Amino acid sequence: MTEAPIWVPDDDRVAATRLKQFMVFSGQRLGTEFIDYQTLHRWSIDDPAAFWFLFSEFAGIRFDKPADATLLDAGRMPGARWFPGARMNFAENLLRYRDGRPAIIFRDEAGARVELSHAQLYRRVAAVADGLRRMGIGVGDRVAGFMPNHPQAVVAMLATTSIGAIWSSCSPDFGVNGVFDRFGQIRPRVLFSADGYRYGGKSFDSRPVIAELARRIPELERIVVVPFLDENPELASVPGAVRLDAFAGDATEIVFESLPFDHPVYIMYSSGTTGVPKCIVHGAGGTLIQHVKEHVLHTNLSSDDRLFYFTTCGWMMWNWLVSGLASGAAIVLYDGSPFYPDSSALWQIADEEQVTVFGSGAKYIAAVEKSGFRPGDACDLSGMHTVLSTGSPLAPAQYDFVYSAISSDVLLASIAGGTDLISCFALGNPILPVYRGELQCLGLGMAVEIYDDEGRSLPEGKGELVCTRPFPSMPVGFWDDADGRRYHGAYFERFPNVWAHGDYAELTAHGGLVIHGRSDAVLNPGGVRIGTAEIYRQVEKLDEVLESIAVGQQWHDDTRVILFVVLRDDVDLDETLQQRIRSVIRENTTPRHVPAKILAVGAIPRTISGKIVELAVRSVIHGEPVRNTDALANQEALEYFRDRPELQVD
Repeated sequence: MTEAPIWVPDDDRVAATRLKQFMVFSGQRLGTEFIDYQTLHRWSIDDPAAFWFLFSEFAGIRFDKPADATLLDAGRMPGARWFPGARMNFAENLLRYRDGRPAIIFRDEAGARVELSHAQLYRRVAAVADGLRRMGIGVGDRVAGFMPNHPQAVVAMLATTSIGAIWSSCSPDFGVNGVFDRFGQIRPRVLFSADGYRYGGKSFDSRPVIAELARRIPELERIVVVPFLDENPELASVPGAVRLDAFAGDATEIVFESLPFDHPVYIMYSSGTTGVPKCIVHGAGGTLIQHVKEHVLHTNLSSDDRLFYFTTCGWMMWNWLVSGLASGAAIVLYDGSPFYPDSSALWQIADEEQVTVFGSGAKYIAAVEKSGFRPGDACDLSGMHTVLSTGSPLAPAQYDFVYSAISSDVLLASIAGGTDLISCFALGNPILPVYRGELQCLGLGMAVEIYDDEGRSLPEGKGELVCTRPFPSMPVGFWDDADGRRYHGAYFERFPNVWAHGDYAELTAHGGLVIHGRSDAVLNPGGVRIGTAEIYRQVEKLDEVLESIAVGQQWHDDTRVILFVVLRDDVDLDETLQQRIRSVIRENTTPRHVPAKILAVGAIPRTISGKIVELAVRSVIHGEPVRNTDALANQEALEYFRDRPELQVD
């Protein structure tokens, strides 16, 4: 990593940040002074009760009844209790603004545009909440969404959570088995679905899937259909279906259910590539306060902003995006392919809608770079102050691309966390410099360390990313896990009383973090641990390579590294290109990183949320079954890896 920062905020910009304001606010309340981010972070993990209490005041989190304490049983993971005795409502906090300013701006690949003000959003939520109450839906009931990233998905979620029911969603590109693997476990009483969706210039009918779900889930009493492809879709084939306009009531005010801080608000799902997805239950208060902290302090979000994240309703970044409403920001939704009709699609929308915070997966940024499109040259992005990236490690080369081709004066924040905590362990920071290839800082209130295999903390070097103290957005538990055994086994079994996240990472000299990939996908040739992201960063520098995936193959009582590459259409994997790939890896890493075999494939399998699945590929090349291909967005891509003669073991 280079020692020189690639971007440094100027003094005026730093002074105007909400993070700086919070440092002053907290210092005055405590009778001290926070001179830099490091001292603030240290305080936030040494005295979490004071930190989270003061932040809840600073951010204006709305409580119907104040807590008896901020944190009890702080030494227990899991088992710590946040804001016990408090009463609140998640949706009420997101609907606190009810004026004429934009709350939601929707765009899709077909050119549609919808704008809702905060007042209009409130009225729509009131009507749908009224419809749910008339059905008898109440506290603890499950309501599911099978929706495009449309304003009505946000309306349905807010209506659900306003009455104390629990929301869960999948994107409409899930196949019926993938949806049933998720919703079949939680048994919702109501399903909100569009009649279909668009992607890449094509239309897809969702009615056969929801009709099958109605047959498979007997508890499903009503399917509320939102017209999307057709203004008057035919619904006779879908049992229990009714159009949204017939379902919604006529109420114009919302009676918000007052609930405990840890009342369930969302059920999220693990990727499900190694079995049936885990159903992860998240609490309302913990989700809200974490998201607002990440928005306000780490992203410098305010009511003047327009927040965009390219996501679907099946990825946690949708939940994260929607929480931007709590800060008064307008959220910008997009549905469709990010490359339809071409690479400029999202950037033209960012220009036209004056997006100030732009977020996407790291692979999207890499793909834009490979396409040759330079957003800052073609679009007016002068109002954009932050670019966010997550989903996989952002390679150093993409840092260069952002600052040369998007804007030279943005905060580039690579962030990392996961569905498991519905938030982040490492984030951006508007008062700190950006270093090429590094996540800027550890999140406030997050006691992140790096452990070796024996559970010893590593001040430097690569190891397991862990969190050693409780944080508010830890899951309430897993669905249908009464004794908590599966929940405990998922995060706390390896290191007792410590959250083991499953990332292979290292701390940096600047107080930041580098993620080297998932620890369960770490390569181990000759006993040397190698993170897959270390290889991807080098390989994908080459213009000929669009993307890559590396796995370990069992080989003569050892492991050898196999690298698969997706190449441009006019490129062949000849000996010259293979040698260039090996050279760039060797010169920038170590000889141990150099793959024993390099093979071309037509595509790389991914989860619905866009993450590559090294474990599934590893299973295929060893002739082992992949337990849940319905979790993949493109399960047909696995065939590129099956029965390759080049991988036969002598």
